[in-house]
Amino acid sequence: MVVLFYIAAVIALAATVAALTRTNATHALIYLIVSLLAVAVMFFLMGAPFAAALEVVIYAGAIMVLFVFVIMMLNLGAAGEARERQWLAGRSWFVPGSMAALLLLEMLLVLGDAHGVTSGTAVSPKVVGMTLFGPYLLAVEIASMLLLSGLVGAYHLGRRFIVRRGDH
Repeated sequence: MVVLFYIAAVIALAATVAALTRTNATHALIYLIVSLLAVAVMFFLMGAPFAAALEVVIYAGAIMVLFVFVIMMLNLGAAGEARERQWLAGRSWFVPGSMAALLLLEMLLVLGDAHGVTSGTAVSPKVVGMTLFGPYLLAVEIASMLLLSGLVGAYHLGRRFIVRRGDH
């Protein structure tokens, strides 16, 4: 299982570097999703299946959908659509697709080996909730206020950009 962990770690690092170095937002988003899936596999291998599920559902799912909406809101026009079709050719999907396939193979190997899956103890969602909303309640509330202020700030910055362009 240690080998599978290191494979997932290498995929996470490679996908993160690829996400940071892409000039196209769509390509960076695809590599970021692969990176988040690799981190979820690492969580699962460390004995935190609940954290792995949260990683997939919240980060690789919900937040990436928001990023896709932002990319769609940019509305690049006909020239941008033609460029996107060219960038999203089959060869552009080979590297992130092969990384995701390798992660899927790892998960199938881990799930097939029912004994000795994790190296730690599994934590239930109830324990996570009791811990977060018990002694760490203040930290959770501060984090939620920080996220809310970031959302309001992004709205106001985006609104100024749209008004400045004249696209009411």
